Formats: sequence, structure tokens, C-alpha cells
Amino acid sequence: MDVPAYKKYFAEAFGTAVLTLFGCGSAAIAGGTLGNLGIAVAFGLSIVAMAFVIGDVSGCHINPAVSFGMWLDGRMSGGEMVGYWVSQFIGGICGAALLMAVEWCTGFAPGEFGLGANGFDSASSIGLTGVGAFLVETILTCVFVLSVLGSTASEKTAPFAGIIIGATLTFVHVMGIPLTGTSVNPARSFGPALLMLGVGDTLPIAQVWVFILAPLVGAGLAVLVWRIVTVTEK
Repeated sequence: MDVPAYKKYFAEAFGTAVLTLFGCGSAAIAGGTLGNLGIAVAFGLSIVAMAFVIGDVSGCHINPAVSFGMWLDGRMSGGEMVGYWVSQFIGGICGAALLMAVEWCTGFAPGEFGLGANGFDSASSIGLTGVGAFLVETILTCVFVLSVLGSTASEKTAPFAGIIIGATLTFVHVMGIPLTGTSVNPARSFGPALLMLGVGDTLPIAQVWVFILAPLVGAGLAVLVWRIVTVTEK
């Protein structure tokens, strides 16, 4: 089925907004109750839910790193990737704005909860350095994007791709949350970082370049690994 481009872009914006709202919202509002595992599951289930909602429309990338990996692997055009990127960043901003609105309705300032922004050094719960954050985000994104490339490459696994990808996002968050808060998604990181400027917190936007660049590097590494390990039919 040939899906119109505007439907794909809207789906990507919507899906990214849902991921940001529920994933980051779980961390910001209920993190103390849920713990790291609960937050990780919230992110993973967001992917599973959106995969079954918009998977047939846009492929449910809802992540610029995933779209970058798909482009590098020849599964989408450069123009379509750019359209996805714009939509995903808009979605990340909208999701963070919705989260901020919810926090305002509690009677507390959003800065008291945060918006689930990523960070390193003083913004990392264990004091991970910027170099460490770049390394961690590259590795985690590589593993995550590999799960996307692998689960969507075969007709045998494609029907279960949403569950596989959601489960992988959950387990990379389990490791990454104490380190950086886990990004593996530039749009999910940029939205909260941008909106935190509204409450006078400039640290997330100053550090967000790591969570934009490292996931793209990780996606590129994933495609390289995928091409090495994949057996092509003759």
C-alpha cells in the first residue's frame, strides 16, 4: 500500500510525542515509585503500542537514529529521512510540552520534576563523564538499531518487530538510565532539553549535542555490524 507522505510524517510526529510523553513522563513524575526498571518498561511499552498503531503507516521509526540507520541500509530515501527527522523532532517537542503542561497542572513548577532530560557529569546519577556518555549512547543505540534492522528484515520476524524492538529498548534503558538517563533517540532528548529552557535550566540544552550525535554514530555502527553479520542470498 502506497501511504501518502503527509500521513507518514504525521504518524512519526504523533508516535514520537507519545514516546516522549509517556517515557519521559514516567521518569519525571513517577520515577521514584517505578524505579529504573519501571521507567525502562514504560519506554519499551510506548514503542510496542505505537508499533501496532502506526507501524503499517510509517514503519514506526519515531527516532532519528532509526531513520538514519534505515537510510544507510538503503531502506528509505534521503528526502524521506529528512521528512521523518523533522516530524520526529516536532513530536519530541510536542511530547515534552504536553508533559510540562501536565506538571503545571499539579501545582508544582516543572523544574521540580524535570522533563526526563538526559545528561552527564553533574546531571548523571553516577557522575558519568561526557566522553563516557558519548560511548554509552553509541553502544546502546547500536544495539537498539540492530534490533530494528534485524527484526524488520525478514517476513518471519516482521509481525513481531514491535515487540522485539520494544523489549530491546527496555533492556538498553535498564543499563543506560543510571548513566545518562538513556537517550538512544535525538528527538526524545531534544524536546525535554529545549523545554527546560522555559524554567531557566540551561544544562540539558548545553549537553544535548551528545544525545543527538552519539545515537547517529551508534546507528551508523549498527549498519556496519549488520552488513558484516548478515548472510546475503546468492
